[in-house]
Amino acid sequence: MSNRNRRIAKEIADIQNDRHSQIEAGPAGNGDDMTHLTGSFPGPPDTPYEGGTYVVDIKIPTDYPFRPPLMRFTTKIWHPNVSSQTGAICLDTLSSQWSPVLTVKSALISLQSLLSTPEPKDPQDAEVAAMLIRQPEEFKHKAMEWAVKYAGASRKEQGEGSGGATAESIRRKAAQAKENEEKARLEAYHGYNKQLIDRFVDMGFDVPAVVSAFEYLEIDKNNGEDYELEEAYMGDITARLFGEA
Repeated sequence: MSNRNRRIAKEIADIQNDRHSQIEAGPAGNGDDMTHLTGSFPGPPDTPYEGGTYVVDIKIPTDYPFRPPLMRFTTKIWHPNVSSQTGAICLDTLSSQWSPVLTVKSALISLQSLLSTPEPKDPQDAEVAAMLIRQPEEFKHKAMEWAVKYAGASRKEQGEGSGGATAESIRRKAAQAKENEEKARLEAYHGYNKQLIDRFVDMGFDVPAVVSAFEYLEIDKNNGEDYELEEAYMGDITARLFGEA
C-alpha cells in the first residue's frame, strides 16, 4: 500500500471512530479504491440547509496531501459558493489555503461551515449570489426548498433555523463556525495532545512530520492528554525526524 493510501485509510478510520462530528467518508460505491471517496455531513443548524444530508464526491490526487482533494457536491444545493448545476465548489481551503496538515475530514468540516457562512461576493454561482444579495428572503426560501427536495430535509425541521436571523441565531452560527475551525485545526494532531506535538514543532519540524514519527514509533496517545516522554522515546523521535531511523 502506498503512503498516500495508508494515510487515506487512517483518515477514514479516524472519521469512522468519531461518533460526534456526524462527518462520514469512505470509498465510493462501497469499494476499496482509496483514490475515490464519498463523504457526507448534515446541514448545520439555523441555516436553510438544516435537516438535510449533503453528499460530496471526493477524488484524491496522486500527490495528496501536498495537493488538496478534488471535491464537488453530488447533492444539489442552492448556495452562492457551490454551482447549482455541477456541484463545483469555491472554497479557499480546497485551493490556495490548502495545507498538508489538513485532512479529508477537516475539508468536509470546512464545507459544512461554508453552509453557515456563504460568501456571495466570491461566488461559484453568480445567479445564487445575486439572489442572496438582492432578495435574501427569496434565497432562503429556495435554499430550503432544495434542502427538502434534494437533501431529505423535513419542512418541520426548518423553523427559525430556516434562515430567520436573530441575535441568538447569529451568535450560535458564529460559535459553531469557530468550533468547526478548531476541530479542523486539531485534526492534524491525529488524537495526540497539541502541547506534546508542539514541543517538537518548536524545534523547527512541521506537525505532519512529528505526528508521522509518533505514529511510526507507536507513541501512546494517552487519550489526548499531555505527559512527559521518556528520554529514550525523545531520542527515537528526534532520530526519526532527522531521517536517522
